[in-house]
Amino acid sequence: MPSPTPVTMSATLAADEALDRRRRAGEQVLSLAGGEIGLPVLPALRERLAAAADRNAYGPVAGSPELRSAAAGYWRRRGLSTHEAAVVCGPGSKPLLFALMLAVGGDVVVPVPSWVSYAAQAALAGGRAIPVPGVPGEGGIPDPDALRTAVRRARAAGGDPRAVVVTLPDNPTGTIASPLTVRRLAEAATELDLVVISDEIYCDLVFDPKERAVSPAFSAPERTVITTGLTKNLALGGWRTGVARLPEGPLGRGIQDRLVGVASQIWSSMAAPVQAAAAWAFEEPAEVVAHVAASLRLHESVAKAVARRFTAVGAVLAPVRATCYLYPDFEPLRDRLAAHGVHTGGGLAELLAERYGIGLLPGSAFGEADSALRVRVATGRLYGGTDAERTAALEAADPLGLPWIRASLDRIEEVLTTLVADQPQPLGELS
Repeated sequence: MPSPTPVTMSATLAADEALDRRRRAGEQVLSLAGGEIGLPVLPALRERLAAAADRNAYGPVAGSPELRSAAAGYWRRRGLSTHEAAVVCGPGSKPLLFALMLAVGGDVVVPVPSWVSYAAQAALAGGRAIPVPGVPGEGGIPDPDALRTAVRRARAAGGDPRAVVVTLPDNPTGTIASPLTVRRLAEAATELDLVVISDEIYCDLVFDPKERAVSPAFSAPERTVITTGLTKNLALGGWRTGVARLPEGPLGRGIQDRLVGVASQIWSSMAAPVQAAAAWAFEEPAEVVAHVAASLRLHESVAKAVARRFTAVGAVLAPVRATCYLYPDFEPLRDRLAAHGVHTGGGLAELLAERYGIGLLPGSAFGEADSALRVRVATGRLYGGTDAERTAALEAADPLGLPWIRASLDRIEEVLTTLVADQPQPLGELS
């Protein structure tokens, strides 16, 4: 009997659970590992969810007409002509991405580094992940020339690459691929007959509006599927909201038919009350636009403040242009870290967690070699421990001056300074 596909716990969720256990045990910890956005729910959204609580029927597999129409309008406002019939909704963009891999089939090209679940989902879907390095400073997109080489080599060896997944903007690096790189990627995908699965869950979290991420759907509209949701821009991770935009034409219709079939067998339909609230959010009324703008200002302020603390001790870090993620490289500090017995990214993450109570993820969780001294830092949980604190952070003209945020920043600075000192000294606990 063949062995089942190995299934490991998501690195981000595993790290979060480990930190939660330590917190419940009374330890002082600082969570920089998971991608949770620690902000309160917009009150108007809560009201719409409550008002729809009596909606208890399954509803259409692809989503309610109102949500599909609202999502289509969301993309049209971003310059992508979209009909509601080309939209499929699901309980989060994460299951939609997995369902798309099932619908497309074959092997999946993933950039290195890339989000922790792409490679695992490719394996669960019966294929394999083909890692391709990205362009330095332009995370989320495989280098187009390296993509051509990797796909041709895989096919020559009997592999079956059919899709390439990209992230715009990028998790884990917080960077954005240039329009030129995205266009070259689209050209390579067309040449190689690959479906482009474009994960754009962070597209509303770009700090400078002049630097908005450009979707590959503009360059390869007939073969690009886009996924997004409300998990990041409105901090609704627990609501599980996701939408996919399928391309027009025979390829897109075939993928959509299979995607809806997969959805019908796995989740049947999104939760109806959540669909009602999500439809209102995707219409982007003034309250939603203002809430996202305030969130974005907070993300930028805190992420850049944390970034300054890493670069101050000598870590190399590409300018953070979006999201609440940093991807510092400690290679220039390898000799200093060796004094702690640290020689790998995994060792660095373990040291920070076990000795200092700071949880983050090594680059190996994102497909890097463990020898790389890179880590992913997520700042979305530094905004406060209660809704009152998080609301204050969201509304503050200077969130860095708030005592709880300042304490976290000071702790990060203290730990990093000690970490690279010639003679490391133990630190007290986080106050």
